[in-house]
Amino acid sequence: MATAIGKRVLDKGWLAARSTEVNLTGVELTTTHPPSHQSPWMEAVVPGTVLATLLKNKLVPDPFYGLENELIIDIADSGRQYYTFWFFTTFECKLLLEEKDVTETSKNYRLLAVCSKVNGKKFHGVAITLQKHRKVAAVFEWKGMSYFAVVITLVGAVGNDSFKFFRKVLAGVDNDKDDIVLEKVITVVSTNQYVDLNFRAINYSAEVYLNGRKEVLPKGMFRRHSIDVTDIIKPDGENLLAVLVYPPDHPGRIPPEGGGHEIRKDVAAQYVEGWDWMAPIRDRNTGIWDEVFLSVTGPVKIVDPHLVSSFFDNYKRVYLHSKLELVNKSNWVAECSLNVQVATELEGNTCMVEHLQTQNLSIPAESQVQYTLPELFFYKPKLWWPNGMGEQSLYNVEITVDVRGNRESDSWSQHFGFRKIESHIDSSTGGRLFKVNGQPIFIRGGNWILSDGLLRLSEKRYKTDIKFHADMNLNMIRCWGGGLAERPEFYHYCDIYGLLVSSFASLDTVKLLRNHPSLALWVGGNERAPPDDINTALKKDLQLHPYFESSTDLKYSKEEISLLLDPSEYLDGTRVYVQGAMWDGFANGKGDFTKGPYEIQDPENFFKDDFYSYGFNPEVGSVGTPVAATIRATIPPQGWQIPLFRELPNGCVEEVPNPVWTYHKYIPHSKPESADNQILLYGTPKDLDDFCLKAQLVNFTQYRALLEGWASRMWSKYTGVLIWKTQNPRTGLRGQLYDHLHEQTAGFYGCRCAAEPIHVQLNLATYYVEVVNTTSDEISDVAIEASVWDLEGGCPYYQALDKLTIPSKRTVSIFEMKYPKSETPKPLYFLLLKLYKMSVCDILSRNFYWLHLPGGDFKLLEPYKKNKISLKITSLTFIRGSSYEVRMHIENTSKKPDSRSLIHNNNFLAKGGSRNFDVPSSAAVLNMPEKKEEPSSLQRIWKNFSTRTSGKRVIEISGSHAGVAFFLHFSVHASRTGNTDSEDIRILPVHYSDNYFSLVPGELMTVSLNFEVPQGITPHIRLHGWNYQDGHTVL
Repeated sequence: MATAIGKRVLDKGWLAARSTEVNLTGVELTTTHPPSHQSPWMEAVVPGTVLATLLKNKLVPDPFYGLENELIIDIADSGRQYYTFWFFTTFECKLLLEEKDVTETSKNYRLLAVCSKVNGKKFHGVAITLQKHRKVAAVFEWKGMSYFAVVITLVGAVGNDSFKFFRKVLAGVDNDKDDIVLEKVITVVSTNQYVDLNFRAINYSAEVYLNGRKEVLPKGMFRRHSIDVTDIIKPDGENLLAVLVYPPDHPGRIPPEGGGHEIRKDVAAQYVEGWDWMAPIRDRNTGIWDEVFLSVTGPVKIVDPHLVSSFFDNYKRVYLHSKLELVNKSNWVAECSLNVQVATELEGNTCMVEHLQTQNLSIPAESQVQYTLPELFFYKPKLWWPNGMGEQSLYNVEITVDVRGNRESDSWSQHFGFRKIESHIDSSTGGRLFKVNGQPIFIRGGNWILSDGLLRLSEKRYKTDIKFHADMNLNMIRCWGGGLAERPEFYHYCDIYGLLVSSFASLDTVKLLRNHPSLALWVGGNERAPPDDINTALKKDLQLHPYFESSTDLKYSKEEISLLLDPSEYLDGTRVYVQGAMWDGFANGKGDFTKGPYEIQDPENFFKDDFYSYGFNPEVGSVGTPVAATIRATIPPQGWQIPLFRELPNGCVEEVPNPVWTYHKYIPHSKPESADNQILLYGTPKDLDDFCLKAQLVNFTQYRALLEGWASRMWSKYTGVLIWKTQNPRTGLRGQLYDHLHEQTAGFYGCRCAAEPIHVQLNLATYYVEVVNTTSDEISDVAIEASVWDLEGGCPYYQALDKLTIPSKRTVSIFEMKYPKSETPKPLYFLLLKLYKMSVCDILSRNFYWLHLPGGDFKLLEPYKKNKISLKITSLTFIRGSSYEVRMHIENTSKKPDSRSLIHNNNFLAKGGSRNFDVPSSAAVLNMPEKKEEPSSLQRIWKNFSTRTSGKRVIEISGSHAGVAFFLHFSVHASRTGNTDSEDIRILPVHYSDNYFSLVPGELMTVSLNFEVPQGITPHIRLHGWNYQDGHTVL
C-alpha cells in the first residue's frame, strides 16, 4: 500500500554502536553490509541520547542513582570519539508508481534506466561510480524482478531517443560493460509524490547516509534539518538509514565546583557540563535527541506558516492574518488551490467550521514563494487566557494545498489561540509588566530546565509536567537559558493549561514555535547578553509590528493597520525581545547580578520592604528536600543518613550532609545571616522519615511565604516573580516543587495555596489579614473569618468581617490578627482563614497556618504527634480502563465546629467539587480530552466511554483527642512484592486537588485524586499525617 501524504515518525527499530567499534563506512552500512542485532550494535533510544542508549542496554549504571554517575567516564577524559555513535534503522516508503509507454511525450515523468542486477561486488563499484556522477544507484524491485536502476530526472520532453541517452550515460559509468546490460528504458510517474527526511534536532553534528547517499548536516543542537530524499529512497523496498552523530565541539572539562562552561562556545545546552544544582551529563547529550520523520507530499509543500491575530473594538472584532512558504518541487508550473479552515471542537468527534477560505494561485516550477493569505474576520471569538484568568480556548487552523491533477499535495494544522500579549517596563515599579487581552497579569511562575537530563522526552511526561505547573496555580514558565528552548509538545500543553512561556530565541526556533499562544517573550541570553553581532541580528529580526508596540500605547484603527505590512509577514512581530534575563525590566534591568536569593529564609523575610529591591525577580529559590520514599528510591542505603547538626561558635547551627546528598546538591535549612535552622524549629529529627516530614513543613511554609510576600506588594512594588526552580532534570535535593519521579513536595501545595487567583493570606511581617484579587472582576459581598485553634482543640480567638468589596487587580489589607497581642496567647497555635461569598457560603479561599509567638519555635508539635484525632473518610472511585478518579471526603470528627462559625457545617470543598456521590466529576477523565475539564467534555466522555464505579467506602479512624488533624497527605501505592524498604511501590504521577492539608475540629474537606494504574496492578491509597505517623490504608 502506498504511503499517504503526511508525516511518518521513525521512532522504532533503531540500532546504535560506538563508531570506533564499526569498521564499515556509511555507504557500506546502507548498501551492502547493513548491521544486525549483534555486538557491537545495540537497541537505541531515538529520540534520545548516547547515554540513554547505553543505560537502556545496561552498559552504564544509572547516572541519576546515588554516586553512580561517578562510575561513568566523562567525555573530557575519554575524548569525543568515545561518545561518537552510529545510529541505524530501516524503513519502507512505498510511493505510487505507474508505468508509461516510452514513446509517450511528457515533461512530467521521472525516468528509470532499468538494467539487470550485477553481482554484489560489481554493483557496489558501480554504485560508488554513479555517486560521483551524481546519479543514484539502487536495487529496484519491479513486477517481482530485481533490477539495478539509475534514477535520473529529465527536464524537457521524453521521446524515442531516451534509449540512446541512457546508453550514453551508462557508457561513462564503468569500463567493464559486460556486467551491465541495458534491457529497456521505461518512464515511471509516482503521481508526483516527494519525500523529505527530517531531523527536528541532533546534538551536535552528523553525517546522514541513506541507501549509500551521504549528506552532512550543519552543526548546532537546536536547528532543524530537512533532506529531499525523493530520488534516494527505494519506492518499493527497504531503505537503509545510518546517522553518524558527533558530540559538541567544545564539551569542556568538569571543574570541582560546577561547570566551567567551555560548552558556551557551541550552540548547545549548557547545563550538561554541570552546575551548582546539577551533576554533569557525561556524553553532553550527544545523540538524535528529537524526532526523526518522513514527510510525504505532492509537488507543492507547505513550510512554516505564520498565524497572527489583531483585535479591534474591545476585542469584539478579530482578524486572523496568515503567511506561509510554498515550495514547488516539480519541474512544471503548479496550479494550486490553497484552503484555510478554522474550526472549533464540538462534542464527540465533530467540529464546527468557523471559516473556510480558498485561494487559487500558480507556483513556478522548482521555486519557493512567500504567500500572504487574505485576512479572516471573526466576531467575538473565544479568547485564550493564562491560567487563573479565564479559559484556554483553542481553534484548529488547518491549511491544505491541492494541485490540479494531483489532489491534496500537503497539509498543515495547528491549535491556535486568539490573544494579544503585550509587555513593557512598568513606570512605577521598574519591573516588566505583561498584559494579555488588555489585562495586566501578575506573574507567579517558575524556572524550567528541561523534563529529563538524558532527553528521554515524551508527550506523556510533558503533559504531567505542565499540568503540575497549572495545578500549582502558576501562570508562567521561563525556559532557562542554559537548557532547552523546548519542543512543540511542551508548548502544546502550555497552550492547553494556560502557562505563559519565556523562551530563548534563534531564527529556526522562532519559526518552529511562534504560533503557540502560550509563548510570551523572546530572550537572548541568560546571565550574559549574546555577542554583539548575534544580539543586533536578533533585535532586528524580532522587531515588533507597530500594532504590537504596547510601550507607546498606540491605538491603531483597522484602516490604519491595513496600510501597514501584514503582521504575519514579520518573523514574529508580536512578542518583545529582551537581550538577557537581567535586562529590560528583569532584576535591576542593567544586566547586573541582582536576582536571587537561592537559599532558606525566615518566612517573614519575604514580606519585608528590604527583601528585594526590583520590580520583577527572574530567579528566587529555596530548599527542596523530597519525601523519604524518593530518597530511598534514588539513593542507596548508605546515603540515607540525615545531615548532622553542628553548633558553631557564634551560636548558629551548621548542617553537614553525607557525601551522596552533597553530590545531589543538597542545600541546608539554615543561613547564618538571615535564617535559623528551619528544621530544628520543629525539634531534632531522629531518622530519615522524621527529617523529610519536617522538611515538608519547611517546604510548605517557604514557598507559600515567597509567593504571598510578592502578592502582598502586587503592582505597588512588584510585577512578578519566577521561582528558581520548579523541578530538576535528574535526582536532586534542592530547588524543586516536585521531584524527578513526579512526586510532589509540600512546597508544591504551598505554591498552590498562595497563587490562587483570589486568595486570603496573613502578612507575616505585619500580621494583617490581606485579600489578593488577581482577577479582572471586582469581588463584592464577601466575608473573612479568622479562627485560632490551640493544641487542645479549643478556639481561643475568632474574628469575622463581612460585606467586603475587593477591587480587581488589588491586594487589600483588611484587619490585624491580634491574637499574639492578647493577654494569654498560646506559644504555638493554628490560624484558619476563610474568604467566602456570603450569599451562597461558597468558599473562595482557605488558608491554614501554624504559628508561634515571636522568638518561639514549633517544638510543641513534637509531643502533639501522639494526639490521635478522629477522622471519617468517605471515598468513591471511578474507573475507566487504566484511569482512576478517587474522590475523598475527609472530616475531622473530634469535635463539633464552633457555634460562632459563619460557615455552614464548616465545610471546605475543592473548587469544582460536589457533595453528590452519585455522579463522577470531570477530573476523573483527565487524560481523555487534552483540555481543561469542562461540562461539555464531561458529557462527551461519559457518553462515549464506559466507566465503572467501585462503590462508596467509609473508613473511620478513631481517636481519643480533640484538635486539629495536622498535615494530612495521601499517597497511592501498588502491592509490595519484596521485603526491602528501598522497593518503591508508589504509583506516580498522581494529580491531587490538594495535599498536605490540615482540618480543624468539625471541618470537612473534599480531595480528588487522578492517576493511571499499570496493567495488573490494584492501587491502594494511604493517608499519613502528623498525628498518623504509621499511616492508614483508606482504599
